[in-house]
Amino acid sequence: MTINEFIFKVKRKLKTIAGNYLFQYPRILKYKILSNCENIVGKPIYNQPVQLLGGGTIVFGKNVNLGVKPSPHLYSGYGYIDARKPHSKIVIGDNVWINNNFNICGEGECIEIGEKTLIGLNVEISDSDFHDLHPARRMSGLPKTGKVIIGKNLFIGSNVKILKGVTIGDNSVIANSSVVTKSIPTNVIAGGYPAKVIREIDFN
Repeated sequence: MTINEFIFKVKRKLKTIAGNYLFQYPRILKYKILSNCENIVGKPIYNQPVQLLGGGTIVFGKNVNLGVKPSPHLYSGYGYIDARKPHSKIVIGDNVWINNNFNICGEGECIEIGEKTLIGLNVEISDSDFHDLHPARRMSGLPKTGKVIIGKNLFIGSNVKILKGVTIGDNSVIANSSVVTKSIPTNVIAGGYPAKVIREIDFN
């Protein structure tokens, strides 16, 4: 190892330590303090700050990574998980990776993300309209809700929105910036607004 290589290695190590201990860890702690969900099962890996809210239950499997480094918005944004109602439940399976600035919000019965699923930047998942769609009941009525079931081993691109009542089958791919309003089968690539099946995945 040359002296320049040694100096570069030391600088990179110091930068990593400074980034983690001076900037990121205090931010992670801040959002833990701002969280109010009391029914949390499991311990995810926090690469980015995440706020956990609501009177429901949030369940993390093994080796769930919240935030990704290096990736955009690592030091500027945060993740948001909200199980709003006492009956609401959000379940994130083993070995799921969710990139930065995600928003998972449920006030219905369940949002479930299967194991080994990869989720991109700025993804939003919700199981509710959050407001009654009738104009006269917009603030006082009951919103429609529907379970969201995301299968195993999916690849969900950045800026995707997944809405209430949707099931996405195992192994499928959801293209960047898609809006998923209806269920998607297994082993396909889907995309668009609203998202539709583009083709089946070639396993050869």
